[in-house]
Amino acid sequence: MENSVNEKKEVKKVEEFTGRPTSAFVSASWMALLIGMVSYCIGLWNAYMELNEKGYYFTILLFGLFSVVSVQKSVRDRQEGMPVSDMYYGISWFTTIASITLLVIGLWNADLALSEKGFYAMSFTLSLFAAVAVQKNTRDIQFLDNSEDHIW
Repeated sequence: MENSVNEKKEVKKVEEFTGRPTSAFVSASWMALLIGMVSYCIGLWNAYMELNEKGYYFTILLFGLFSVVSVQKSVRDRQEGMPVSDMYYGISWFTTIASITLLVIGLWNADLALSEKGFYAMSFTLSLFAAVAVQKNTRDIQFLDNSEDHIW
């Protein structure tokens, strides 16, 4: 009786896990990056602040994005056994922390409503996290494509 019950169950095909990010995750990562960056920049464009203050916040966004991509790359390089100097690795982490600290200091001292400060903090955080996800996806896809090319 037990065998007939097992035979009647449908067997689902299980695909082999390749580690390749799904197109939905890749798209969501890119969309999060674009939404975070564009929102942050639109907020700056419409803000009632001096041009040099807008430049400060815009530069922090660019600095932060570059820093987190650099951290992700150096962490991944080390994970894959590629040489990364301790100095570069440390500088990557330092600049990431510095960009976040500079944003916090800027917002703390800014003459903005709390809701505006929260908006900039959250769009900045979304942008940084999404940049890490986009870099990771790009690296995963590149790695898998290169490894498939070398299969004999």
